[in-house]
Order: sequence, then structure tokens, then C-alpha cells
Amino acid sequence: MHIHILGVCGTFMGGIALLARAAGCRVTGCDANVYPPMSTQLEEQGIALTEGYDASQIALDPDMFVIGNAISRGNPLLEEILDRNLPYVSGPQWLAENILQGRWVLGVAGTHGKTTTTSMLAWILEEAGLNPSFLIGGVPQGFGVSARLSDSPFFVIEADEYDTAFCDKRSKFVHYRPRTAILNNLEFDHADIFADLAAIETQFHHLVRTMPRNGLIVANGAEASLDRVLKRGCWTPVERFNVGDGWRAGEPAADGRFKVSHGGTPVGETKLDLPGAHNRANAVAALLAARHAGVPVEVGLKAIASFPGVKRRLEMRGAVRGVTVYDDFAHHPTAIAATLEGLRSRVGGQRIVAVLEPRSNTMKLGTMKAQLPASLAEADRVFCYAANLGWDAAAALAPMGAKATVFDDLPALVAAIAAEARDGDYVLVMSNGGFGGIHQKLLDRLRNSA
Repeated sequence: MHIHILGVCGTFMGGIALLARAAGCRVTGCDANVYPPMSTQLEEQGIALTEGYDASQIALDPDMFVIGNAISRGNPLLEEILDRNLPYVSGPQWLAENILQGRWVLGVAGTHGKTTTTSMLAWILEEAGLNPSFLIGGVPQGFGVSARLSDSPFFVIEADEYDTAFCDKRSKFVHYRPRTAILNNLEFDHADIFADLAAIETQFHHLVRTMPRNGLIVANGAEASLDRVLKRGCWTPVERFNVGDGWRAGEPAADGRFKVSHGGTPVGETKLDLPGAHNRANAVAALLAARHAGVPVEVGLKAIASFPGVKRRLEMRGAVRGVTVYDDFAHHPTAIAATLEGLRSRVGGQRIVAVLEPRSNTMKLGTMKAQLPASLAEADRVFCYAANLGWDAAAALAPMGAKATVFDDLPALVAAIAAEARDGDYVLVMSNGGFGGIHQKLLDRLRNSA
């Protein structure tokens, strides 16, 4: 079977490409404005990529077009597919019908931490010898690819609440029908498709309604929004974490080790290279989901200690002249704050220079702009790239005074950061896109000015 994927360089659709190829399909795809790591991953895996969405791609004559949710009406290739009444399907539906059917699906949902927690869960199952299949919205360092198809009954998936496709406005995760689900957290996001938090809670309720009685929901007990979701109807056992009478991670010792307890009683300890309380909570959630799949707690704790992390999640990109540059996907005020707090816990009193590109659909709309100054509080210096924004970033960051500077020219931004940076600084770059390759440009500029 030949499938042609529209939007193949998205993290989800790129994963679909890898799974389809592993399942024996011939896979081609197209996208625009591609950037690593997904474009690199597809190239390495031999997936033929066409730049752009010209209608002439109809001549490839695939058996099925698989449509990513970034593709909207007006796209020339999509319009040609519709005009000719050619077969098409959304990515999540294709995945559910061709890959997930009959498997034990472990889904990780939540506003924040999905990629890291999904990667942790896959890593625990791998270390336990269960050889899971997976589809993750990033590239886990321990696997080197965002998706894998194995002969294991277990399939770990990042369960995104974003809409499915132009033709299906339900959340992606309603297609997956997980037996085990992590509900990590829930707050307002995706302002381009959801009117308010209540609308997102309804989608999470729809997810819960698909779960079996012999399944398990691992829920963050500290989230009132998730309590509301579960009170709307739940037919599946629930285990709570991040709360005193449930499972929780303790504070780390000087060597980074921390205890995991249940109902206040210690059950073991582990360590995690990723800093921050949010990542320790992510680890506990992954531990519990793996336990439901048959992995003993002690085996899970050992696996967490060897978890190597995820690309673009507080990933160190290099160090020049004593300046260390990190890359992170944070693009929501809560995630920005958590990432900065985690880095602060690692570097102590050293200077943190935050470099932010408000690029997500929600951030471009300016819905969260008032929360930005507080979310950046842990940074000693802030640079914001504001090209193509529909709101005044300088005004939004004005409460930070001289601590924050806004640029709409990338070379000027790189030059300003390089001029500001000094020995011992940690530069944290945050964007959900390629950010014009700023990480390498900054490292090169620092190197050339040494």
C-alpha cells in the first residue's frame, strides 16, 4: 500500500510515516518550511519528501492520502484531492485502524509534559524487556526516533488534545482508546480551537468515556480541572499522583536522588537527570502507568535513573567561552516557568538568559501575553523575538523593565545575546519551532568572537 502524507514533517505525522513504513507501506510525504529534528529523521529513514503542496502531487497516485491537522481548506493539494473524490483519512484515524487495533495502548495526555512523560514510559517498558511500540511528539535520546513499531502488544502514545484534521474537530486522543491513560495536568491552551478551559475538559471527558473497566487512569491529584473531568463520569479505576494520600515524589537530595512514596509511605527511590518538581511528577506518573502494564515498581525506579532525556526538552546544544546554550520546547507560560525553575535548581545562582519565541498558535494570538512576565521571573535577562506577532511584545514585557528586550530581526537578536553573554551564563532558548537555527548561530557567534 502506498500512502502520501500531507504535513509529514509535523512531529505526529512524521511518526505516522515511520510506523507506516515499518508496517510495510510505501510512504511519501510533503510539507513546507521544514526543520530538524523531524526533517532529519525522515531523511535518515529514507522517507521521500516533497517541498510544498502543489496539486501536481496527485500524479503520485497513492492508495491513500493521510492528512495532517496543519492542513486547512484552501491548501491546493487538499482541494485537488477533494475535487477528484480521492481516498483520504486523518492521521489519528489511520493510526487507530491500521496500527493500534488489538494492542494495549498506553496514552499520555495533559497540557504540559506529554512528550517527556511518554518518553519516560516507553523507556521504562523498554528497560523492563517489553519492547514497546511508540509514537512520541519528540525524539527520545535513548531511542533516536520518534516512533517505532515492534511485535510487542504494548503501544505507548503521546495523546494530544489538539484537533484531528480539517474534517474531524475532535481531539486526536479520542481515536486511540487507551487501556492505560495518564492525565498529567489540564489548563487552558490552544486558544485557536478551544473557547475556554471547559471546552478542553469536555474533550478529556470524551477520552475517559472510551476507557475500559479493566483499564487504569493515572491522574494528577493536584489538578482541580482533572477532578471536574472525572466527576463527569468515570468507569475506570483511578490512581492519583502528586498528592499526599496518593503517589508522590519527594525533594531531591544533594546527589539528585529522591524518594517515591504512596500514602506517605516510602516505596523506593531513584534519580532523574532532568531537573524540576514537574519532571519528578512526570516520572511518578510514568512509573504508575508502567506498573499497570506489569512492570514492578523497583524495575521502574531503576529505569527512571537511566532515562537519557528528550531532544528539545532542556537539551544542551553546546558551550562556548563558558556560555552554555540549552534548547527547550516551552511555549506556554506554565511550561516556561517550570522549565526556568528546573534550570534554576540545577545552576543555582548562575545567570540565566532566557530567549523566547512566542510561536505557538495560542501565543501568536496574545491570549497568554499578560502571564509572560511572571513566567519569566527566574530569568536574569530576557530576550524576545517578536517577528510576525499580532500583539505588542514590548508592551507585554514592560513590567520587567530593562530586564527584557524585544527584537524583530534575528541577526540583531543573535548579536545582542552574544554581546550580553558572559562566562558562566546559561542561555535558555524556548520555542516550539526551529527559531531560524538560533542555537547554532549563537554558538558560532560566540566562537567567532572569542
